[in-house]
Amino acid sequence: MDHYKINRRHFIKGSTAFFALTAIGAEAIQFSSDDKIYKVALIGAGWYGKSDLFRLIQVAQVEVVALCDPDKHMLTEAGKLVSERQKTGKVPKLYNDHSIMLVENQLDIVLIASPDHWHALQTIDALRAGAHVYVQKPLSVDVIEGEAMVAAARKYNKVVQVGTQRKSTPHLIEAKKRFVDTGKLGKISHVDMCCYYHMRENGNPPVEPVPDFFDYEQWTGPAPLLPYTGLPHRGGWRTMMEYGNGITGDMAVHMLDTVRWMLDLGWPKRIHASGGIYVQKGGKSTIADTQSAVFEFDELNCSWQHRTWGSPSDPTYPWSFILYGEKGTLKGSTFQYDFIPVDGGASEHGEAIYEKERYPEDLKEKDIELHAAPATRKHLQNFIHAIEHNVKPIADIQEGHISSASCILANLSMILGRALVYDPISRSIPGDEEATQLLSRSYREAWVHPDPDNI
Repeated sequence: MDHYKINRRHFIKGSTAFFALTAIGAEAIQFSSDDKIYKVALIGAGWYGKSDLFRLIQVAQVEVVALCDPDKHMLTEAGKLVSERQKTGKVPKLYNDHSIMLVENQLDIVLIASPDHWHALQTIDALRAGAHVYVQKPLSVDVIEGEAMVAAARKYNKVVQVGTQRKSTPHLIEAKKRFVDTGKLGKISHVDMCCYYHMRENGNPPVEPVPDFFDYEQWTGPAPLLPYTGLPHRGGWRTMMEYGNGITGDMAVHMLDTVRWMLDLGWPKRIHASGGIYVQKGGKSTIADTQSAVFEFDELNCSWQHRTWGSPSDPTYPWSFILYGEKGTLKGSTFQYDFIPVDGGASEHGEAIYEKERYPEDLKEKDIELHAAPATRKHLQNFIHAIEHNVKPIADIQEGHISSASCILANLSMILGRALVYDPISRSIPGDEEATQLLSRSYREAWVHPDPDNI
């Protein structure tokens, strides 16, 4: 089955060799002349796509041969920045259509940082073309897309690392080893997760002509073609459910994935959620400004809450998780952790590491998240290690799918007003045909939704 636009059918079936890499520890990678040079392309040349690519350049021998984005201005700028970063000094070939890029280049690795509604098609196309894939979270925009992506990764025997890099975050790895793995928390039977960032756009911009440098049709792809009200970059698209899954799909996926990794959890047994647009009713945004969700596991409830208004319950942990154990509590975020024992003993604190001296070029990068850069580097090193050794990476596509799909199911529960139990074997909500139908979104005409049984 073709999973890209119907008139784009020709794909190469190139094979990909496994590559040798030097040590993948915390120190900067030292390359030898014998290192394999990975042929790399990036789809989605915006803020975080470039950030991922620049981190990869820092930790692996790569040649960035192609970039793809429907915004010519952003694409041209990205090409110039890449030429300044990579050893060859070359400007990569520039494309606005990923299918053409995949046909014209035999690639070892494809980084995907496009909006969520594109992840499934582009990942499957890249896998079919013979590349390993690093795809940003959430893995997919609907549950069945995720199932199809997992099926494709297994069929083509490629490594897919999902950009849930909290499990590669040094201070959170430390916290897991010190307090969870050693049993210092005791039995953990409740988790709180939250995000109180004001991430929702609440204006009503007017409809305007599409600029000639932006291919809005290509950007929209399989999603609904909404009236054009300005460039959707840097999060504007995230304010619309047509392209993603709101703040639960964007931010909860990180925290739920971290908790699942720390506590060795699989699929939730049951998910229920409530919420909606309670406060910020005036703008065009279609994502919920308020939501609560519970992911139920055996003798453990993981509770999520977000608000895009008001103040956080704890200003020091506005986007975070809290593990409640019988012996202590562990708070964690991208910036820090705190362990508070129940017996009144001394609390223990840890913070994010920064690698400014090791990677001084980070300081010159526009909009870089300096606290997250070490985690992304470590995540990409793990990705390369998995390719080299033909093993699953720490954020394997199956794990990314569970975390992403669970958050999507929370949104569906909120819409339907009832709890959902997903069966990954039958890929259905048993006894709930209405919910089962919502596991797959409708694609725009001329685009075909991927089928996990026909990849």
